[in-house]
Amino acid sequence: MESIIPVKNKIQAGNHIKAEAFRKDTRKTEPHKHKQYFEIILLTGGAGFHWIDGVQYAIRPNVLFFISQDQVHHWDISAEPEGYVLILKSSFAEKSFDAELKMLLQRVGGLACLYLEETASILQLFELLARENMASSDMAFHLKEGLVKALVAKILDSAGLPAFPSPARGDLYHSFIGLLLPKPAKMTVAHFAAMLNTTPQNLNAACRKAVNQPAADVISEHVMSEARRLLRFTNKTVSEVSLFLNFSDPSHFVKFFKRHSGQTPLVYRDAS
Repeated sequence: MESIIPVKNKIQAGNHIKAEAFRKDTRKTEPHKHKQYFEIILLTGGAGFHWIDGVQYAIRPNVLFFISQDQVHHWDISAEPEGYVLILKSSFAEKSFDAELKMLLQRVGGLACLYLEETASILQLFELLARENMASSDMAFHLKEGLVKALVAKILDSAGLPAFPSPARGDLYHSFIGLLLPKPAKMTVAHFAAMLNTTPQNLNAACRKAVNQPAADVISEHVMSEARRLLRFTNKTVSEVSLFLNFSDPSHFVKFFKRHSGQTPLVYRDAS
């Protein structure tokens, strides 16, 4: 087992988006993360299993998988896969002036796996994005932006998710999550509020509006997710994980982990 989680990168540095057919030679992969991008995968053929943060999902037609940049995943595919992969860097959303698109992406980022009954429209949108993958004209970004928005909206509609929160609240929540992803350390609500030029009260209100949780709970969930990944997929000691997550003392980390999971870090690691 490695001391760090391997990171894979499947998109060139200058690109914001990439869409292509799923590689048919993909069978088994080792647990890994992605380099600062979000991935949406549609499989219309194939069999086997896909693990995301240690949770096993069966591969069968027609299924969508969603992998965020901080998640660890790997494949064990037993039959030739068919489908498409869409890769979106964080710079794609940053370049867009469409606030609704950003919120739609944030909403779909909360999904992990979705089994579909009807795939025609979603498949067509993936095919169009793959066809336009290499386009580089002045209008190429706007074209891809529109296709991504249509795709994500159709996915959310298929999932039966409710309408997203108001843009004012949603933008603040989206910005908050954007700060959390590259900062696994345990920090206070006041710290993040200051970084966002707002008050803790406003940040709490935005989080409650978006996910019905106070900001402190959102932070704790993020820290717990990263702690579980480090314990499951690396050989870091509990003290090293505690230091990485910016706890002042390993005992504080152990208490935090047990309070939120009902297990000590070592018991969780042994059971994983």
